[in-house]
Amino acid sequence: MASNPEAVPSQGADRERQVRTLFSEIAPRYDLLNHLLSLNVDRAWRRKAIDRLEWEREPAGTYLDTCAGTFDLSLELAGREGFDGRVVGSDFAHPMLVEGLPKLGDSPVSSVCGDSLRLPFADGTFHGATVGFGARNLADLDQGFREMYRVLRSGGRFVILEFTVPPNRLVRAGYMLYFTRILPVVGRLVSGHPWAYSYLPESVKEFPGPDGLVERLRAAGFAEAGYALLTFGIAAIHWARKGQ
Repeated sequence: MASNPEAVPSQGADRERQVRTLFSEIAPRYDLLNHLLSLNVDRAWRRKAIDRLEWEREPAGTYLDTCAGTFDLSLELAGREGFDGRVVGSDFAHPMLVEGLPKLGDSPVSSVCGDSLRLPFADGTFHGATVGFGARNLADLDQGFREMYRVLRSGGRFVILEFTVPPNRLVRAGYMLYFTRILPVVGRLVSGHPWAYSYLPESVKEFPGPDGLVERLRAAGFAEAGYALLTFGIAAIHWARKGQ
C-alpha cells in the first residue's frame, strides 16, 4: 500500500485493491470530512440526485445504491415521503458499511458487501439505482455501467452523483486551488491518512467529463442519458434509463 501523500491508485486489479483499502482506512472519518470539505453542500446535492431518480413511478419498488459507503444516499431515498419500498446499499469496503450501520435504525435500508463490477444480484432485480461519489473509483467504469444495466428492470432509472471539473475558467481555477492545495492538507490532518485526499482531486481530473460520461452510459446500453451541473459545475448529476 502506497504511503506517499501524492500517490494515486493505478489501474485494474491494483486500483481495485488500493481503493478498497483506502476507503476501509478512512471510514471512521468519512462522514465528517464529506460534510466539512464540501461545506455541507453535499447534503443538497444528494437531495437533487434522488429528485432525478423518479422513484415515484414505483414507490414500493426495490432500489440499489451502489458504492453506498455510509448510506447517506440510501437514507435520502428511504426517507422520502410516500416511499414504501426498500433500498439495498452495496459497497465493497466492508468497514464503510459497518460505520454507517448505526444510522439505519428502522429504515427500509439493508446492506450488502458487494463489488460494483460483479454485483451479487440477479438480472432485472431493481426498479432504480444510484451511485454517489463512487463512479470515479471504479477500476473499470464501463464494466460498472454494464453491471448496473444488467441488474435494473426494463424502464429502470440510473442516477450518478459525482464531482466534475467546472467549465468556467475562473471557477475552475479557484476550484483546483482548493482541491489540490487546501483539501489534501485538511483531509490528511483529520483522517490521518497520508494520501487519501490527494487521491480525490487526481481521481476527479482523470474522470470523464459530463459529455463523455453520457457517451459511456449510452455505450453500456442506456437510453435517455443526460446531466445537470451543480454549484457552478463542481459536481454533476447524470441520469439514464434502461430501455423497455
